[in-house]
Amino acid sequence: MIQKLVAGQWLEFSIILGAILLSLSFHEFGHAWVAKRFGDDTAQRAGRLTLNPISHIDPMGLMMVVFVGFGWAKPVPTDPRNFTSRYADMLVAAAGPAMNLLLAVIVVNVLVQVWPVGWYADEPLPRAMFYIVQINLLLMVFNLLPIGALDGHYILPYFLPRQLSQRYRYYNQRYGNFALLGLIALSFLGVPVVQAVWHISNVLLPLIVFA
Repeated sequence: MIQKLVAGQWLEFSIILGAILLSLSFHEFGHAWVAKRFGDDTAQRAGRLTLNPISHIDPMGLMMVVFVGFGWAKPVPTDPRNFTSRYADMLVAAAGPAMNLLLAVIVVNVLVQVWPVGWYADEPLPRAMFYIVQINLLLMVFNLLPIGALDGHYILPYFLPRQLSQRYRYYNQRYGNFALLGLIALSFLGVPVVQAVWHISNVLLPLIVFA
């Protein structure tokens, strides 16, 4: 993204940054909302049950978005002791990617109704909407990876046999974050890790267009 600033593409930079902040806010709000539904108001008390991007911005994560093109928001705090369901941690984790999917579905179908000629209109609004769709699908796919602290690591154990689930939890807790950092490092070295996630999100795109 910093390249767009250097090139003087302020509007394009602002559109992409706005789409990223919106997408991250919906993602974190999804976690907080479902946690509240299952009896844990920790996120609400921390001011995270909101769509206000300011409440979710992590300064370092935002700087990484601007300068590297990859970043993060502040994790939503939860207290599993307050959950009223044994499946709550899985559902809270799944709520973030689910919110990204919901936002992508709504925006893309509004987009094709208002601009039925396609994705390539020059106006800022349809460009912003298309960025929102792409970024939300990308966030959904990436966060479902069962590696490190990503949402997928809360979800996968529920679909594994008990012994394998325990083993997975153990190894992911010890080595998962290193594996995730390794994948990110490999992407910067030219291994098409991000491109693979991007490809999956692009494959999903036509599947969510109902118009």
